Amino acid sequence: MQRRTLLATPLAALAPWPGLCLAAADPQSILAASDAIRNPGFSFSVVNTLVEYRQGKQTDSSQLAVYSRPHAASGQFRSLVRYLAPARDVGKLILYSGKELWFYDPSSQGSIRLSPQQRLLGQASNGDVVATNFARDYRATQATAEATQDGERQPRQAQKLALEATTEDANYHRIDMWVDASSHQPIKARFHAHSGALLKTAYYRRYQDVFGVQRPTETVIIDGLDPAWVTVMRYSQWEQRDVPETWLRRENLPLFRPD
Repeated sequence: MQRRTLLATPLAALAPWPGLCLAAADPQSILAASDAIRNPGFSFSVVNTLVEYRQGKQTDSSQLAVYSRPHAASGQFRSLVRYLAPARDVGKLILYSGKELWFYDPSSQGSIRLSPQQRLLGQASNGDVVATNFARDYRATQATAEATQDGERQPRQAQKLALEATTEDANYHRIDMWVDASSHQPIKARFHAHSGALLKTAYYRRYQDVFGVQRPTETVIIDGLDPAWVTVMRYSQWEQRDVPETWLRRENLPLFRPD
């Protein structure tokens, strides 16, 4: 009941916390430091459990195993996503490799190309469930000192970053991101369409020690038009591991077998 009460109250509607003005810093360096907190710099796997809520009540859920490997040339992650639940989707795969995203269904033995912006469940898009380094696809044009509240309703002194897409393959046209002024932990982000409309707001929270760094283990995503439509992504079972190059090739999807 406590969780439902939290989700029923739109975090996006929380009033900003009035605080002191913070010193400016290099925006792109802050963004890169924030990326390093969200994701490690090596190959890893994680289980991503997604739960969709409407009006505080759970309406859908899905569980994914995500295998991610940083690309040596671009620095961006390439990922293979395997459905663990629900039963109707077990064994289906999503391959996110460079500029391409492919969905593979073992029942049809065929793969189709998808857009990273397409919704996977609730407000979580295909591109949201894979590891992403924002600094590779966006340019932080400014860092503005701003006090705010985080996903736990705690006051934080932050740097608000204005991100502009630098590639056509970026998942979003523009992002506003709030990063803790001292730790560079991501606090929240607002994602905008080309029209400027707010698509959704994400809160990064429930920080825990993962690979020796305090990382967010939960992301709460709130719809830009309907704040009662909430999707929660919870990360567990982190493991540093080799992700074979063969797993990240479209032609090998029918041959994939998890360890």
